[in-house]
Amino acid sequence: MELEDLILVSVDDHVVEPPTVFDGRLPAKYAELAPKLVRRDDGTDAWVYGQEVVQNVALNAVAGRPPEEYGFEPTSFEQIRPGCWDIDERIKDMDANGVLGSLNFPSFPQFCGQLFARTPDKDVALAMIRAYNDWHIEEWCGTHPGRMIPCALPVIWDAELMAAEVRRVAAMGCHAVTFSENPAKLGWPSLHSNTWDPFWAACEEVGTVVCMHIGSSSQMVITAEDAPIDVMITLTPMNIVQAAGDLIWSPVLRKFPNLRIALSEGGIGWIPYFLERIDYVYHHHKAWTFQNFGDQLPSQVFKERIITCFIDDNFGVESRHHLNLDNITWECDYPHSDSTWPHAPELAMKHFAGVPDAEINKITHENAMRIFQYDPFAHVPREQATAGALRARAAGHDVGLRTTRK
Repeated sequence: MELEDLILVSVDDHVVEPPTVFDGRLPAKYAELAPKLVRRDDGTDAWVYGQEVVQNVALNAVAGRPPEEYGFEPTSFEQIRPGCWDIDERIKDMDANGVLGSLNFPSFPQFCGQLFARTPDKDVALAMIRAYNDWHIEEWCGTHPGRMIPCALPVIWDAELMAAEVRRVAAMGCHAVTFSENPAKLGWPSLHSNTWDPFWAACEEVGTVVCMHIGSSSQMVITAEDAPIDVMITLTPMNIVQAAGDLIWSPVLRKFPNLRIALSEGGIGWIPYFLERIDYVYHHHKAWTFQNFGDQLPSQVFKERIITCFIDDNFGVESRHHLNLDNITWECDYPHSDSTWPHAPELAMKHFAGVPDAEINKITHENAMRIFQYDPFAHVPREQATAGALRARAAGHDVGLRTTRK
């Protein structure tokens, strides 16, 4: 396959929410309680919600900035690419990167809507979640049909309300919901609890994929207080390995046989050994741990039910036949610091050298389309959906590095 012929659908990108998210979307009695974007005395922007202040952090929106400017300092909207928060500019950035479709995770509400879950008045919290999801589905994903895959926030404090929201947004065409890789770290019941059963059942019923993104437990793997930041960045995927361990030994996958879970931004190179290890543990210890997978092995359940995702993973692609090719998906991670924007096709092709076209198509877009019930070709003709065609449409769009330091 030639680079220009790639069709790329990213199942992991991020939105930096614009100031207008809640405009006209809340019941009148809650309108004044909505989060508001404010300019602080130091010139940076922050969301204010009740007593909480949430900064825009540079590392979450570094697309187009020189790597030496990456960091955790707060920023203003003027310091980040408009494509981070403006949907029209995002589509231009996607075109210039040769990317057809994109699933976007939230920023200021946190991955699981933790910001709203901390609201004392849960009626207010629920209104905020619903308003956010409406904005995400109708405006962020609806402005350019066929280009975005909607992903809803969960009502994480109440599993019955979670289930109701999953069904509500599914009726709006949203078949993905973000959830914690380890809810116990957030103070909620673990994956081993039956608390979440109404949520799992609703997702299974409407075919909604549960997306567990690295960092969605609000904790990262840190070895020592004085360890350099490189240690944490290197070990970030270990959060997902822990989530995979929880999932496979919990009753969730066996109790809900049609539930699909995506390990978002977790990489895939580690999975062959993980599969070997869980089968070894099962054979050696099931007599006293009382695990029972019936006529299957744990590795078979994982392969059938878990959606695997990678940004840049040469070893993972090389070892793809130890995984389930029908469940491997590709990510760009725009506008985060691990993103391959604006050179995603070039970097992807380095991994796909020697890979048959049919397998490339599965990994780059066909799997994502099937799994997330996403049909971009209903809006964008296939011949206009390739990396080459999209880039031709974006001719002249500036993707050069821009410094924000004076």
